[in-house]
Amino acid sequence: MANIKPFKALRPQAKIAKQVASRPYDVLSSAEAKIEAQGNPASFLHITKSEIDLPESVDVHAPEVYLQAKENLQASIQRDTLFRESKDCYYIYQLIMNGREQTGLVCVSSVDDYENDIIKKHEFTRPEKELDRINHIKTSGAQTGNVFLAYRNNHTIDAIIEKWKKTKSPGYDFLADDGIQHTIWIISDGDICNEITQVFAAEIPCTYIADGHHRAASASKVRLALGAEAPEGANHFLTTLFPSNQLFIMDYNRVVKDLNGITPAQFLEAIEAKFTITPQASQAFKPANLHDIGMYLNHQWYQLTAKPGTFSNDPIGILDVTILQDNILSALLNINDPRTDTRVDFVGGIRGLQELEKRVDSGEMAAAFSIFPVSMDQLFDIADSGKVMPPKSTWFEPKLRDGLLTHLIYE
Repeated sequence: MANIKPFKALRPQAKIAKQVASRPYDVLSSAEAKIEAQGNPASFLHITKSEIDLPESVDVHAPEVYLQAKENLQASIQRDTLFRESKDCYYIYQLIMNGREQTGLVCVSSVDDYENDIIKKHEFTRPEKELDRINHIKTSGAQTGNVFLAYRNNHTIDAIIEKWKKTKSPGYDFLADDGIQHTIWIISDGDICNEITQVFAAEIPCTYIADGHHRAASASKVRLALGAEAPEGANHFLTTLFPSNQLFIMDYNRVVKDLNGITPAQFLEAIEAKFTITPQASQAFKPANLHDIGMYLNHQWYQLTAKPGTFSNDPIGILDVTILQDNILSALLNINDPRTDTRVDFVGGIRGLQELEKRVDSGEMAAAFSIFPVSMDQLFDIADSGKVMPPKSTWFEPKLRDGLLTHLIYE
């Protein structure tokens, strides 16, 4: 059963919460983060993307970057921009995007649960991304990135959260510049906290990583690396748990750097063996059905419809990310391990298809692929089966903001 607990969050003063809150570190490049944090010394990007405060010549994974993160974190505490909660609390985090509301419970989840598969995974991780977060946590002493977990709906938890929202004032409530409303309530009542902990322990058999596989894996490896010196705080990691009926998965698209030595015409001819190809007149192709894939090549969009026999009906084989990986990326482009191959990159659906066009038209990439989103039921089926999707198969929106609630592994 799920082992969660309340914690003493490091969080901003209410009057500057909006200035502190930042988009997750892994959805911004260093250049984008530098622009976004410009003129805002309170931005949490100075901690999660601390390379923005160092010369551009410094490698983003250099030890100086992690030391700068630690220094910036301590400076924020000393300035009283951030303060530590005086008692263990749960936190309710509500996001509203385009009129759609979703509400999660912020807590710390057990590293043991992660290692014993009570927290279920559906992706492998990329070693270099794990190492980045391991170094960040070990050096700063803080888990700054939230792991987004899903669970099957529970009426008792729903009722507790809704009652608290209706009867208590929020600690934070602001509209971010991107139009997303962020509202957080602090559950400081010890009896309510105990009830929540007990309901999860008795009624929620498992949780599922929706977003944050690298952050979760890094928390586990930090504890392992610290060994006998690991503090009590390293036994848990920062998570927000959402009931599955409130979640929305967007597409997670692909771009590739080259065509593996063949011409665009030869590439199209090879694709035609497994897909029906339909050129699009003038607009980008966003798949509306399973087994339709969009491709952008030489300033032209195509609809690729998988032919019978191209895919299997098992939980992994039926996914369009698998169909693309097996029949095009691997078979034609020799991109066999997308976790480690630098010839492929991933673009979240929130950036739109224009981002795919931009990266191809600039000459940075040779082709782009738009994919029909994975469903929550598919995610649960895959995780329950013990299988894994190709990497970067799901993109969840809206995103939680970094900096509003941070877990310190040292007291």
